[in-house]
Order: sequence, then structure tokens, then C-alpha cells
Amino acid sequence: MATEGDKNLQIVIVPGNGAGEVTCANWYGWLARKLKDAGIRCQLQNMPDPITAKESIWLPFMEKELGCDEHTIIVGHSSGAEAAMRYAETHKVYGIVLVSPCVTDLGIENERASGYYNRPWEWQKIKSNTKFIAQFGSTDDPFIPWSEQEEVATGLDSNLFKFSDKGHFMQFQFPELLKYLLSVIKNRS
Repeated sequence: MATEGDKNLQIVIVPGNGAGEVTCANWYGWLARKLKDAGIRCQLQNMPDPITAKESIWLPFMEKELGCDEHTIIVGHSSGAEAAMRYAETHKVYGIVLVSPCVTDLGIENERASGYYNRPWEWQKIKSNTKFIAQFGSTDDPFIPWSEQEEVATGLDSNLFKFSDKGHFMQFQFPELLKYLLSVIKNRS
């Protein structure tokens, strides 16, 4: 599916904190395999500092090790969504896809320690550094209140895919996300 003009395009999956071996966690490995089978470059790696997911560690890793740049679609889940948003505040990327994002530390000390929530979100900078922003959220997410997910959607004018039965998107397959990514790549050509 990837055309000659797409040879630089890559998708980088940034997991949520605490995911363990990411190729076996949630839908991450499944999505990476499906994208590679479709001829699309995709990176999925265990992140450094996987429990706290510190911004000061994850963002440099995304730049230096994962090579996130203007030819990258970052797919971030949970803490990975916050990393994608903060990354896009200061770096040009092709697009970001946010799964279960939030805007506050939710009163959780470990989340507070990550560093993502200690200042206002720079929505305009994120929008100006991306060609598109999509978001997947579920009203029955047991960790992220819907009001937080709506705040992200409003701040970023994201293309919001709203569900009521996906929880925190911890299933082992995510066909809706795969279909969306394939359509973005197809329409890019």
C-alpha cells in the first residue's frame, strides 16, 4: 500500500505507561504487524522509564531513537497520547492519533511525576505542527473521565471517534484504528 512517495512515512506507536513488553500489550503489537503487512513502516519499542513515563525521558527518546519527524504519524495511547501532544508542541510531525488522552494528572502522584501536566497545553502550537489530529475515546473509560477527553477534542479540534464500549482501549485488536490509519495513508497519495 505504501507508494514511492510514502517511503519516508512512518507510524510510531507510543504506548501507555506500565505496558510491560509492548509487543504483547493491548493492541500495540497487533497494529504494528497489520501495518507492516500493508507495507507501512511502523515502529513499536519498549520505552525507557516505562512506569512513570517521564516527559524528560520519553520526548528525547521519541526524537533520537524513534526518529519522530515531519514524516511521522505518532499513535499515542494514554500516557503515550500526552507524550504525543507535548512532542507536537515543539516538533513538526505528519499527524498525531490520540487514544484515551487526558489533560490533568487526575490526582495520581505517578502521573504528576511524569511532567506532562505542570503547565498549560499549547493547543495552537500542536495544531500548527501537525497536518491532522485524530482522537479515539470511550465514555466508559474507567481511568480517563469523558470530560478530560472532550477537553482535548475541543482544544485540538480533533477528528473525534467516540465510543461507549471500549473502556481504556486495552483490547488485543483495534480494527477501527487500523482502518483509520490505512485511510489516512491512502488519501495522502
